Amino acid sequence: MQDLKKVDEIVKNYSMTKTPLIYILKDVQKEYGFLSETLLTRVAKMTNIPLSEIYGVATFYSLFTTEAKGKYIVRCCNNAPCHVKGSKAVLDKIKEYLGLEMNETTPDGLFTLEFTSCLGLCAVAPVMMINDEVYGNLTPEKAVSILKDYKMKGLANA
Repeated sequence: MQDLKKVDEIVKNYSMTKTPLIYILKDVQKEYGFLSETLLTRVAKMTNIPLSEIYGVATFYSLFTTEAKGKYIVRCCNNAPCHVKGSKAVLDKIKEYLGLEMNETTPDGLFTLEFTSCLGLCAVAPVMMINDEVYGNLTPEKAVSILKDYKMKGLANA
């Protein structure tokens, strides 16, 4: 059974905010890793917002997830500017290094690989985002080097 005390605290932190739902969901996901049905139900109860509305918001925005993911979520931009500047080669190398296809998680739970829409950094394309950090001017080798750093950090903190 999940401890839901932290959800209650998060909701209370936004009690004076006019439209708090996205902030609440962002903080709950940061705390628990993903937005489980149990967590969404608790948010609904604490905010008096219908669960269907909360679930709609949680599934509409691509940065929210209702499923467990890796410690490091690798999001690769697949929009035209990144594609033109070589994102396919970068993505192929990332997939090879991680041994993943899109929307999969490594068996050790360290990495999940996803597409994302434009990150607004076309001037430094191709780009990827790992959790909240963005990396631009990628080459296949540079992308793998960055992932190796995260892997070392993730294994050291395990």
